[in-house]
Amino acid sequence: MLFFKKNISKLTDEELLQTYCTSGDSEYFGELYNRYIPLIYGVCLKYLKDPDDAEDAVMEIFEHLLPRVANYEIRGFKTWVYSVARNHCLQILRKDQPEIFVDFTTHVMESDEVLHLLNEDGPDEERMAALNRCIEKLPEHQRTSIVLFFMEELSYVEIVEKTGYALSKVKSYIQNGKRNLAICIKKSLS
Repeated sequence: MLFFKKNISKLTDEELLQTYCTSGDSEYFGELYNRYIPLIYGVCLKYLKDPDDAEDAVMEIFEHLLPRVANYEIRGFKTWVYSVARNHCLQILRKDQPEIFVDFTTHVMESDEVLHLLNEDGPDEERMAALNRCIEKLPEHQRTSIVLFFMEELSYVEIVEKTGYALSKVKSYIQNGKRNLAICIKKSLS
């Protein structure tokens, strides 16, 4: 006796998911997952930047979800699987690249900007005195970040480690500190 399955390709996402959760027949989840492979692959490629790594991630996600999907309350499969794929890729990136990368060309460019403030007419005692006065006027976080970055030539990461400030805050303190120094020095010398 032959049993014919309903043409599963015509089922909605919700019907496929529900049928898989109640029957445990992986064909239903496979059909559902196949609908979103282009989306999942696109997300993985966006984050992982390598087609082979993206393909591997698509398969890893499927293998991870197949036995567990019934445990989740899923209201919109497309949105949910997008989030799962993104989170999976972020975990891969965190595992593969646990260090914070710093663009050292930014360090050089920012150093050049401060040096430019001092070298417009040559580094003289008046400009150095103005710089020192203006550094003292900066808010504490800016002053600390500026001194560590420009005077002690520490990297962003080293400043984070030394001060406990967040990386984004260090960048902001340096950016705002440079702007405030430029304004202060120009006022002092005019």
